[in-house]
Amino acid sequence: MNKTDLIDLGYLVAAVCFILALKGLSGPKTARRGNQLGAAGAALAVLLVFVAQSLDHVLLILATIAVGSLVGVVAARRVAMTQMPQLVAIFNGVGGGAAALVAFIELPKVGDAGARIAVVAALFTLIVGGVSFAGSAVTFAKLQELMTTRPVTFPGGPVVFAGLLGLDVVTCGWAFAVSDGDSVAIPAALVLLLSLFIGVLFVLPVGGADVPIVISLLNAFTGLTVAASGYVITNTLLIVAGTLVGASGTILTRMMAAAMGRSVVSILFGAFKGGSTAGSTEVSDRPVRQAGAEDVAVLLAYARKIIVIPGYGLAVAQAQHVIHELVGVLKERGVEVSYGIHPVAGRMPGHMNVLLAEASVPYEQLQEMDEANSAMSTTDVALVVGANDVVNPAARADASSPIYGMPILAADEAKACVFLKRSMRPGFAGIENELLFDPNTTLLFGDAKDSLTKVLAAVKAL
Repeated sequence: MNKTDLIDLGYLVAAVCFILALKGLSGPKTARRGNQLGAAGAALAVLLVFVAQSLDHVLLILATIAVGSLVGVVAARRVAMTQMPQLVAIFNGVGGGAAALVAFIELPKVGDAGARIAVVAALFTLIVGGVSFAGSAVTFAKLQELMTTRPVTFPGGPVVFAGLLGLDVVTCGWAFAVSDGDSVAIPAALVLLLSLFIGVLFVLPVGGADVPIVISLLNAFTGLTVAASGYVITNTLLIVAGTLVGASGTILTRMMAAAMGRSVVSILFGAFKGGSTAGSTEVSDRPVRQAGAEDVAVLLAYARKIIVIPGYGLAVAQAQHVIHELVGVLKERGVEVSYGIHPVAGRMPGHMNVLLAEASVPYEQLQEMDEANSAMSTTDVALVVGANDVVNPAARADASSPIYGMPILAADEAKACVFLKRSMRPGFAGIENELLFDPNTTLLFGDAKDSLTKVLAAVKAL
């Protein structure tokens, strides 16, 4: 077996690692192993490049890898779970931008070689990679609240978007016509610049709870650009990895949209018709039923069956360990307790699963939405901790609501609902929650970790 065969075999092993990684990530029990397999495949792929290619500027490449590795390790260790979606957005944008830069550099070379299909692939990478990079930057700014989370629209927005997209396609035609010389740099740069503007306009109309879905869609875009750039530089592993990311991102986007009860088109462009989540910060002054930690403790301690519904507020307060301890104390008292997990609770898919796993909550205690809802009518207390939109009855009852049709956890069907909230501000979707004003709902205001700590102490004292 010669060197070329060994390298091809190595690429095959790396590709298998990527496939097994995706398989592992499909379930909480195997997610850690899947992540490790994916990292091992990526490390092998990088190593094979050094073996397979005669590289110039090796020291510069190694220095760049060292800097990137340092940034990645520090970010992964220091970023809080509540900021993980922002980190995903940034990493995703960097991937799309990198693929676009590779296509920009390689475009004159493939043009000179007369590989017309490769030229098309390079131009495709420029467009989609630019959109992914700029769009991911805007999603990061929205999630980090560096800009408004509300949809940003202006008169004639769809016309401007369509016009820029058409102009980008025309510019691609210009680049294709002159791609066999250095003169392709000017139209290629214009293609990339227009794509950046398109990426910004693509995400600006998206607001509130819809942003994580757009991150998933942009992740699929990045996968497609990586696959196309693999074709440009004739790297089979990039084609395989990019296709996997593109396909899985597309499937995840569709699943998240289905979990929201909306189409991808309405999520992206619904703001122009008033159908996007608005991100309002108005606080209602309607009266609600409040209670102290001791009252909530009594209600929980003498219940027979409780379903805990976690949300983003639990993550913000870093209260997962306290809720796990409270559940343990309640179970010792003979209370049946489980967690009802909505597929889009938090800021990304699986956000609550990862958060609770961090606190060593047994996976067997987690119930998916349909399973939790089937048991809700026989539940004594639905304990909502930091969730809002995923339990909002407006999704069922109010046809004018932006989240109408979204499947929710039916906390209103429990015999009683205890709602832990920091304030009366609406959730990320910016919609008032009628469940807060239900006669069977009791509110305990305050930081989730502080409130749960007080409830835990009161339960232990009973």
